[in-house]
Amino acid sequence: MMKLVIDDTCYAYKEIFDRFGDITAIAGRDINASSVKDADILIVRSRTKVNQALLEKSQIKFVGSSVAGLDHVDQDYLKAKGIKFFSAQGCNSMAVAEFVISALVNLADELNFDHQKKTLGIIGVGNVGTRLAEKAKLMGIKTLLNDPPRQMRENLPDFVDLNTALSADIVTFHTPLTVDGKHPSYQLLNENNFHHITDKTILFNAARGGVIKEAIWQKHKTLANIIDCWENEPNTNSNLQNTAYLATPHIAGHSVDAKFRGSFMVYEALCAFLGEKQDKHIKNLINTGGLSIDKDNLKDTLNEIYDFQQDANAIQDINNFEDHRRNYPTRYEWHHFTSKTTLPF
Repeated sequence: MMKLVIDDTCYAYKEIFDRFGDITAIAGRDINASSVKDADILIVRSRTKVNQALLEKSQIKFVGSSVAGLDHVDQDYLKAKGIKFFSAQGCNSMAVAEFVISALVNLADELNFDHQKKTLGIIGVGNVGTRLAEKAKLMGIKTLLNDPPRQMRENLPDFVDLNTALSADIVTFHTPLTVDGKHPSYQLLNENNFHHITDKTILFNAARGGVIKEAIWQKHKTLANIIDCWENEPNTNSNLQNTAYLATPHIAGHSVDAKFRGSFMVYEALCAFLGEKQDKHIKNLINTGGLSIDKDNLKDTLNEIYDFQQDANAIQDINNFEDHRRNYPTRYEWHHFTSKTTLPF
């Protein structure tokens, strides 16, 4: 019988993966070389560094990552060793887009501006950026889209250069974290281009810590900062945290739907790898029943669905950063709800 080591925060791991063999569930940060030595399958989230140091003495044949990020996995090493790798790209795209829109709707109300008169610069138009652009369009927000890798491949006429996107009223990053290649995203916003960000700019990082150079950011006045991703997680930059409109512990993508989708996508890939037939019932693990909201405006409706301020409050004591992520409140995506106010999805 196969042995599986699984991050214990992978959604419904017992129900989804029990059929494949014996499961050892461990906190992601505690998965080490000893943990995986006798395992065949490894399923992680973002807190496990998957590399030679972890795997060189193991018999792992398949690594599944149930999150969208890739910077915790040494894909070159896995490929060289013939270890099958699958990442749940896009699993949390809707959740992150909803996080950004919810913050914007709250900001528009509190700072008294019309979001339809603002431009939204989206830097990184992959799974998340595309979802966000669709929601912005539904809300009548003009978008400035920047994604050089996509532009190179697809020659998209409506895309703009980085400086143009940085000059938008609202700037939000949704790139992966990369340090090499033609378009590395590490410290993409830095001392050489931060002058495009003014004291009238609303600036988001819901991508990866390190995409924005925090040493420069903390010295730069903006209209509002919304920070979900940090350079040295779980140690946040206290200057940025204390002055941010919203400072959260890397939870933008933590909806129940995103977590389930991440686990399910790995399940599909593992079934394909092992040549096993999928259990059709697993698709129906999320069953919310009828959820409804009776608020008469978008801000109150979105905050009733999920109020992200509670996540900021949770890490006022930074020691709670990891605990809040591991024990995150139940949060369903908007499509589960019927509401008096039309939701942008």
